[in-house]
Amino acid sequence: MSDSAIRPARISQVLPESIAAEVGFEVGDSLVAINGQPLRDLIDYQFLCADEYIELEVLDAEGKPHTVEIEKECDEDLGLEFESAFFDGLIQCNNRCPFCFIDQQPPGKRESLYLKDDDYRLSFLYGSYLTLTNLSDREWNRIERMRLSPLYVSVHATEPEIRTRLLKNPRAGKILDQLQWFQERGLQIHAQVVLCPGINDGEHLAQTIRDLARFHRGDIPTVASVAIVPVGLTRFRPDLNEVIPVTTEKAREIIDRVQAFQAQFQCEFGSTFVWLADEWFLIARRELPPAEHYESYPQIDNGVGSIRLFLTQFEGAARSLPAQISPPRRLTWVVGNTVEQAFQGILETLNRVNGLTVEMAALHSEYWGQTMTVTGLLTGSDIVRALKGKDLGDGLLVPTLMLKHGTTQFLDDMTLEQVSAILHCPIYQVGGGPGDLIQTCLHAIPVAAS
Repeated sequence: MSDSAIRPARISQVLPESIAAEVGFEVGDSLVAINGQPLRDLIDYQFLCADEYIELEVLDAEGKPHTVEIEKECDEDLGLEFESAFFDGLIQCNNRCPFCFIDQQPPGKRESLYLKDDDYRLSFLYGSYLTLTNLSDREWNRIERMRLSPLYVSVHATEPEIRTRLLKNPRAGKILDQLQWFQERGLQIHAQVVLCPGINDGEHLAQTIRDLARFHRGDIPTVASVAIVPVGLTRFRPDLNEVIPVTTEKAREIIDRVQAFQAQFQCEFGSTFVWLADEWFLIARRELPPAEHYESYPQIDNGVGSIRLFLTQFEGAARSLPAQISPPRRLTWVVGNTVEQAFQGILETLNRVNGLTVEMAALHSEYWGQTMTVTGLLTGSDIVRALKGKDLGDGLLVPTLMLKHGTTQFLDDMTLEQVSAILHCPIYQVGGGPGDLIQTCLHAIPVAAS
């Protein structure tokens, strides 16, 4: 993308008592360049701001240009936040993966919901996964020059024909050459394999794991970790027959195969290296591994060990539970049915508090057409369908991970307020940590009241 396509970086927040606040920056101002260099994204901003002496080209809210010179400590933050991390637009995906969640959404939603990015900058900044199929020489050179590592890469398969089939992109078969490129430059990736039964499982999965393990050597292993994740499907996918769901039997097969590799890698590397997402154990109806299995939780944002960590943290937070509360309250906790068994211990602990009764509503999603559903995919219509007309006690506990970030909207665009009105029940919003669950049970004020 040319510099002419770069838009000024509009400032959304000026942190109090920061350098930017002292200088006089205001929300609505825009940053055009630093030291004469236009800014493509937050990466450029952070890189150029690392100098002790910087010159900023700024447009105020009325569009009037200014030049600001600042002297500061090396790496000292200016205290600016921006409306977007990218000032030149997202790099779009050029694959047609049959399991892409964007393509598995219902039609008729707002256009932004169908935007498919495959941007290495999102991967570097936030840990999102990319496929490496759409990078120009300019972007590869920038990754090398700025040492943008680690990146998070959707590998899926290392055999060229299998990966090409999955991504529906002839460039997808270059993955081993690309890993060699990272290795030669001392850069790292974390890899994921979205497993699609009948396509990249069995011996194909074994080959992928063996290939990736070849890059887990040396002081800076090129492939730092691998996560194996079950494919997630909805009834809105374009071809209902191309990819099939993971069954209980398939989950058990995958667990057994990967655990054999894990034992091998523990002997060879002193690390598990290849990890199974929690969903495998939930689908297989098997016990989650213990906390020590997950080492430093290298793939926790990919659902590897997140439930075990939550359970472990809950045990610690539960030590602060009172013996009783007054007045008594009875609450209904909404979760996806995949975690029903895993969370039974939490339920028992909460209900040992005299005066507190917490009942679990473990639901699947008819909206997405799933029989097994993770909590984050439950929608307002799923909750209404399952719970309308039922006695829900003094309120409904709804995890915030069901909601679009920063809103009270579910993925089907229903709101907490609408659900509360239909169910004639107050709703308590529960944050992501176990302490949030405990505090909400004991003290929280409902965010939506019927």
